[in-house]
Amino acid sequence: MVDQIRIAVIYKEEFRFLSPDYRDNTLYYFFKHALNRNKRLSTEFFLSGDKFDTKILKNKFDIILLPDNRFPHIPTELEQLDQLRIPVISRTGDPHTMKQYGRLKIHKSHRIKYYFGPLTENYFHQYYPKEIKFKFILAGLESDLYKSIKPFSERISDKILNTGNVGNIKLKSRIANAIINPKKSTWHFYKLRTLCNQLPYVDYSGMKGGSYIHEDYPSYVSSYKGAIAASTYYAVIKHLEITAAGCLTFMEVSEKNNDAEALGFKDYENAIFINENNYKQKFEEFLSNPNDSKWETIAKNGRIHTLNNLNNDKAVESLIELIEDVLDNPSI
Repeated sequence: MVDQIRIAVIYKEEFRFLSPDYRDNTLYYFFKHALNRNKRLSTEFFLSGDKFDTKILKNKFDIILLPDNRFPHIPTELEQLDQLRIPVISRTGDPHTMKQYGRLKIHKSHRIKYYFGPLTENYFHQYYPKEIKFKFILAGLESDLYKSIKPFSERISDKILNTGNVGNIKLKSRIANAIINPKKSTWHFYKLRTLCNQLPYVDYSGMKGGSYIHEDYPSYVSSYKGAIAASTYYAVIKHLEITAAGCLTFMEVSEKNNDAEALGFKDYENAIFINENNYKQKFEEFLSNPNDSKWETIAKNGRIHTLNNLNNDKAVESLIELIEDVLDNPSI
């Protein structure tokens, strides 16, 4: 085990998630802040063109980290990589886009040894060959952004907040997507989240003109007692953001997605688990008596669990474990 791991992060300008000005700054905080905070890491960022000559890294770095495994977010070629003894690891985006973005070709051309990302290993291997290594790391929760939140007793209690992408519930749209865009539509990945918007007591906030309607997302979310974290196949950063904001968080848990349990959440202890069969019942149970002290207790427990165990610094520790596995086992 090396005392300090030297990381070279290679990316292109098109990967806007590393810009502090981009609308979604979750990965910016993980890569540009959390990596640098860890004393075991020495991280340098290389903004590249279409090709990157890796010979400049020789004897200076232990590992190459790609923040994504698709073009144009990373160079099309890592030149002279075969002459280096520096392993490559990568964060991965949605694995169901593997064929669309030629991710398997990139896996081979960029000699990627290991992947990490916000999805379960089982879901990852539905699309990638079983022999490819993967580690579940849900990064992006910057604890400092959630220090100041509104007291639970002062929040909106007659509505439940729903945020994020939703699908088109119209039958024509669903039929068209089933034919033209099977298993890739927003309805497919956020069915329950979409259904929630049909309820009169659910407030929805999405995006407008490519930007979030509410720039100060933590403050906005923490203005509600209850909020929804629903995703059909895997956990998203919303699971962490909403709990960190001190909300009573209604999390989708089903046979397709039990990530909430993998993250350490427990039904009626630090979150409320919902599915397509019981979500209305669970919402109405809360709304019938939103001032019951048990809801605040559950919300508080969820906030403590997330801030203590699921923050960016913990995610970096998981990444270090992955890197050490790669460095200690060259045959991976």
